[in-house]
Amino acid sequence: MSSDILNLFSEGLKVVNLGLESFAETLRAQGVETLQVDWKPPAGGDEKIVALLDRLSFRSRIDIDAANAEALSRILKAKPTLVGVGKALEVVPGMTEKTILHSGPPVTWERMCGPMRGAVIGGLMYEGLAGSRVEAEALAASGEIRFDPCHHHDAVGPMAGIVTASMPVWIFENASFGNRSFCTFNEGLGKVLRYGAYSQEVLDRLRWIETELAPIMAKALEAHGPLDMKNIIAQVLQMGDEGHNRNRAGTSLIIREFAPHLVRLVAKGEDPEKIARVLTFMHGNDHFFLNLSMPASKCTVDAAKGIEGSTVIVAMARNGTDFGIRVSGLGDRWFTGPASKVEGLYLPGFGPEDAALDIGDSVITETAGIGGFAMAAAPAIVQFVGGTPDDALAITRRMYEITLAENDVYRIPILDFRGTPTGIDLRKIVETGILPAINTGIAHREPGVGMVGAGLVKPPENVFKDALAAFAETYAND
Repeated sequence: MSSDILNLFSEGLKVVNLGLESFAETLRAQGVETLQVDWKPPAGGDEKIVALLDRLSFRSRIDIDAANAEALSRILKAKPTLVGVGKALEVVPGMTEKTILHSGPPVTWERMCGPMRGAVIGGLMYEGLAGSRVEAEALAASGEIRFDPCHHHDAVGPMAGIVTASMPVWIFENASFGNRSFCTFNEGLGKVLRYGAYSQEVLDRLRWIETELAPIMAKALEAHGPLDMKNIIAQVLQMGDEGHNRNRAGTSLIIREFAPHLVRLVAKGEDPEKIARVLTFMHGNDHFFLNLSMPASKCTVDAAKGIEGSTVIVAMARNGTDFGIRVSGLGDRWFTGPASKVEGLYLPGFGPEDAALDIGDSVITETAGIGGFAMAAAPAIVQFVGGTPDDALAITRRMYEITLAENDVYRIPILDFRGTPTGIDLRKIVETGILPAINTGIAHREPGVGMVGAGLVKPPENVFKDALAAFAETYAND
């Protein structure tokens, strides 16, 4: 018997345990030095999914890693730039006077949730196509109105996501690849259209945005010149924002960028009271920046669409009924599952029984590697969505396990300036069972009420498994 074998039995036993932790605990109780390995079988042991992963690993007809490297390169090289303000009917591709864009994957009027129905009602009244809720509901159900996802028109919309013909939109262009994106102006929090409210106060605010705020911001932007939003987002992550639900730093930076040009408009004949109202509105609306970070993110990830063989997720979106994703290598196809319940904090007088299900296109920020993926940069966000600062750190660290790289521009100070987790890989989600982290607002389940809280939400697992199955069907050899 060799000396190595003799030493094995003469020295103290040391164990590495890959099984149930109770095995390690039993050994430790006997004085055995034991290392517990945090391991679980791929895809949670789901044999069907493991087989799909194996097919893609050994019998793929295309180099998936090379395709993903190209998708990641486009995301990292993207330069989302604010270039203008326009009327939706005139600048959003495919927009018509009787088109209403909404958040999430496709949904019919009959299947729309309460807050989205409320926002549609408000949108029809805002456009003058209906004079009351009853008239609006009848028109919406008549078939005369074309309902389409914002994502089908290079746009994104927070919460209900409603975009109608007369609404002003921010215009973004990816300076690296030339693709464009669009988003409406943020109305603020509380009783607003995107949360399904449609009172006279809501409609009056929308008309003020159209007739006063947007024209003034268009003039200020023209004087400023194109605004590099990638640089702004990099700064806000250093200042305590995450780019989705905490936007205090972002809104402050936008005010700093535009304030000198707004003031100079007075010398050009603009009413100083109008300028004062614009600055006051931005100052009192921390979420003003959200409707800039969203199209910046859309502009970024859209550059990675349509790459053959890529498993990078290029869109996640919710309409309050369904949660949907799009995968780069699978074109414009949606994979959907039921929208989830948001776990979070509620405004006084409201609780979980009042909440609608998960809704909105704002998860495009997470798709681009900020928002919930960058919560470690914004520990104060937990005061808005729940949890603890340690939870925010843990969530970001977990997202590195389902992404391809760390962003080379968006960095997180508290993590030693690591880049944010970027490039969500469908395979990694299914293999690890780790779902994308999303923080979001909560709308009341009934039309016309508005915002009732904010929190964290997990997407339905089936959408990722279904997408993987479709990907294997498309790219794996038999």
